[in-house]
Amino acid sequence: MLGLPGRRNRKKAAPGGPGAPEPRRIEPTGAAQPSGTPQPLGSPGHSAESSRQEPGTGHHPVDDGGVPVLPEPGVSESATMPQAAKLRAKSAPMSLRRRVALLAATTVGVAVALMTVAAYFVVTNALVDNASKRLERQAVTMLQLGAADTANTQPRTWIAALTTFNPDLEPIVITRDGLTYGPYRDDPYRLPFQIGEAEHKVYDREVSSSMRTAEGKQIIAVANRDGSTLILAQDLGPTREVLNRLAIVLSIVGALGIILAAAAGTAVGRTGLAPVGRLTRAVERVARTDDLRPIPVAGDDELARLTYAFNQMLIALQESRERQSRLVADAGHELKTPLTSLRTNAELLIAANRPDAPDIPEEDRRDLEKDVVAQIEELSTLVGDLVDLARQDAGAETIELINLADTLGASMERVRRRRQNVEFDVQKVDWYLYGDDSAWERALLNLCDNAAKWSPSGGTVTVRMSASDNLLTLDVADQGPGIPEADRELVFERFYRATESRTMPGSGLGLAIVRQVVVKHGGTIEAREAPGGGALLHMELPGTPTSPEESNLSDAATGQAIQTDAKTVPIKRGSGRGRNGKTPPSTGR
Repeated sequence: MLGLPGRRNRKKAAPGGPGAPEPRRIEPTGAAQPSGTPQPLGSPGHSAESSRQEPGTGHHPVDDGGVPVLPEPGVSESATMPQAAKLRAKSAPMSLRRRVALLAATTVGVAVALMTVAAYFVVTNALVDNASKRLERQAVTMLQLGAADTANTQPRTWIAALTTFNPDLEPIVITRDGLTYGPYRDDPYRLPFQIGEAEHKVYDREVSSSMRTAEGKQIIAVANRDGSTLILAQDLGPTREVLNRLAIVLSIVGALGIILAAAAGTAVGRTGLAPVGRLTRAVERVARTDDLRPIPVAGDDELARLTYAFNQMLIALQESRERQSRLVADAGHELKTPLTSLRTNAELLIAANRPDAPDIPEEDRRDLEKDVVAQIEELSTLVGDLVDLARQDAGAETIELINLADTLGASMERVRRRRQNVEFDVQKVDWYLYGDDSAWERALLNLCDNAAKWSPSGGTVTVRMSASDNLLTLDVADQGPGIPEADRELVFERFYRATESRTMPGSGLGLAIVRQVVVKHGGTIEAREAPGGGALLHMELPGTPTSPEESNLSDAATGQAIQTDAKTVPIKRGSGRGRNGKTPPSTGR
């Protein structure tokens, strides 16, 4: 802005000659004002009136005298409201879809609102700043051209020239003697707006220029070198009109944006949660109809993974139901025959003991009694096998560190007591693994007993254990007729019995139990043909030939989790092999 020399106290007669109306005079702040003269800049007449609140304009009611009537102490306004208005009905819980839609709509709506408000304020500041700079440039240009030099130019003539070339401006000139001139030709001393404190400071040379907004105008005051002051005012009405139109446009755009945000939020909630809806309907369908069909999976997001996990649960549930149904059906079928035979023999024995019954030869009676005992043993074996299968299916194993060579030795002792007419050629090696020792003893017992059952009297059952670094091979061979190639996969199914074995005792669960135990411990088993004829059951099992104590392994001591059959189970210490109370072995292939 322009610099300002020191203030000079000089007085000059009002121009215009005799008979001209006397202009208003601006005196320095604090000077005595004669009566009948215009009030100087900054006097009480030029200051804004302080606002005061009229009685009765507050929030409380007023009486006839205009005095506000306050509520009685201790009585709230809500106490006068109806009781029904205080009670609010509990709203129904909002669904997840509505919450997602509301969240998306609120987020986008707030963003649109903030952008709209920010755009309005940015444009407003830009327009006002542009108007201020334009007004400032005009004032500086007038001073540089010497148009405000009242020493050579009449202020009224100069003001007339200003308004002619700039009709949107309202100029005021204050001479160095304090005389004020306005833009009106009929009354040059009438001012278009009130001179404020900011212009007074420029006239007093406290500042070189000032800029303010008042009465809907933008006002600039600039000090001239000769002691006069130029004041220019520009009406902000056009700018306000532009801003009002901008506000309307931005409001419409913002409202449309919020509506679109609500629609987008609803679409996001509907589309994004569609898999949840399908999953919910599937769960309801399963609960209502027991239909365990998998749900179609679309995409690869979190909801798709949730659907996939639910499908896996449905598959596991379906398999569990199928196993349960198959077990019940097979058990009922297998139990029916021995129970019928046992009942028939028991009825014959009971009938033979009646007084009026014909005599039964002693040999036939002994045969009936032997049949009853054999059928009871067969039922006991079948029930034991069913219990073992159910136990394996339920996963109720006790996991511990075992040496498979010791477990095989315990099983062989029981087989030798049962099959005394068969020789056993056994070669064992130490093999350590974590597993259920009782399950392994039962599996090895079934495996060796099955081979002994099919071997002829005086035959030999060969058992060979061979170990590599991480894999054990166990071969059990008999000297029987062997297993037909078509039946080699089927012999491991539950209750399956080959045509040749239907006349022999057995439940058809022995090898099924063996395969279940082997698979649960990460191994494999298959039926082959022995080199010298007969059946060969070949098993491979992971583990280690060295005891963990010797290898400085501390898995059993620390209770470290181990992996068996894709399940992590804790290790128990000191549980032993628990060979007491074993169920009699299965006698069927």
